[in-house]
Amino acid sequence: MLATATIRIGCLGLCLVAAGTCAGDYTPPKTAAELGLMQGEPPPLEKRVDQSNFMQAPYNRWALQHMRELVPTREVPRGSGAPTPLEDNGQDLDDFTVPLASGRNLSVKRWLQESYTDGFLVLHRGKLVYERYFNGQTPGSHHQMFSATKSFTGTMLLMLADEGKVDLQSPVREYLPELKSSAYGDASVQQVLDMTVGVQYSEAYTDPNADIWKYGFVFGIGKAPGNYRGPLNIHDYLVTLKKRGQHGEAFHYVTPDTDVLGWIVRRVSGQNLSQFFSARIWSKLGAEHDAFYWLDHGATEMAGGGLNITLRDGARLGQMILQQGRYNGSQIVPRKVASRVLQKGDPVPFNRFYQDPWYEQIGYAYHDQWWTFNNSHKAVSAIGVHGQFIYIDPEAQVVIVKQSSHPEAESISNEVDGPQIMHAIANSLMERDSRANG
Repeated sequence: MLATATIRIGCLGLCLVAAGTCAGDYTPPKTAAELGLMQGEPPPLEKRVDQSNFMQAPYNRWALQHMRELVPTREVPRGSGAPTPLEDNGQDLDDFTVPLASGRNLSVKRWLQESYTDGFLVLHRGKLVYERYFNGQTPGSHHQMFSATKSFTGTMLLMLADEGKVDLQSPVREYLPELKSSAYGDASVQQVLDMTVGVQYSEAYTDPNADIWKYGFVFGIGKAPGNYRGPLNIHDYLVTLKKRGQHGEAFHYVTPDTDVLGWIVRRVSGQNLSQFFSARIWSKLGAEHDAFYWLDHGATEMAGGGLNITLRDGARLGQMILQQGRYNGSQIVPRKVASRVLQKGDPVPFNRFYQDPWYEQIGYAYHDQWWTFNNSHKAVSAIGVHGQFIYIDPEAQVVIVKQSSHPEAESISNEVDGPQIMHAIANSLMERDSRANG
């Protein structure tokens, strides 16, 4: 039997129904293999995954580990150096149980199942503490990160600002005159970074008429209706977005904001995002595998959600930020930039529009394309729909990476339970460390 409660997930754009499981038997979600997806030669029509259905459940159980087979992509080379080793300090967290604000006591193992996890990894002081794979994922599997990509687009923009090549207080039109008459023309670069742009746009995933799906047509999600005559590349799409309200007043989650930032990075650096990310970050990280970006119809990277990486390489990215930008023997991201990323966000503009008791309790805020939490450790995170996280706790020295294929774009199990459980894991590891050191 399931007990249900409806909770408003304000900043993520829709109402969801969270299922709290009562006592009794529990069956974990079926894997892509158990569902029979893409099996057979050819697979039965109802089991095929393609651009018309890969963002829908249950097809996303297979799709999010196979994006290169579904959409155009561009490689992000890892470079020629040896991978940075992850020293093993394994601990079994399966039965670690967390009392949630909802009143449930939930073990890590059960949470990973309920939240449709594909891969989950915990680093403590740079050492590999806990690593689990599900749904056919392996250490070599690439996984779609969705909006966790935004955080690294923002970081690349901040790197250019640190070099004096971008003035964060200047209006976007100074770098992208093509957007002069759009919502972004008179917005400052910083307002775009913080998602406080006044723009007419809806990211309600459950509304088939929402703007997010028109944005999706640009990147081959679904099929545009026969009467659609809109843009099919990101540059032409951004020009169409109109201003609504005033800039700088309130947080408004808009994925195209990040594509504006990606365009600025390309314009100022003279490189596409894959080249810039590889040269400045990925090739210096000691990654085990190349990464790749999802492209639009014009071969431009999805700056707001297109990065695909392996679980361990996501942990290396998080650890690099945690270590003030220094990793693998070099200063990859300037210390000033990494320190800025690790600062807490301002809840005032965030809560001005999204007034929700659950988010207020967890303490979500947002700055520079990174989510922040007002928990006792002031953690920050890159977050993507369907359950993607690179969670960084600077006080506990913990990095947690979660890759998932949840049927809902946003879910209680990921966006509400997740930060509570990750904070509890980090706090527990810090306390164990403290006891071990006397």
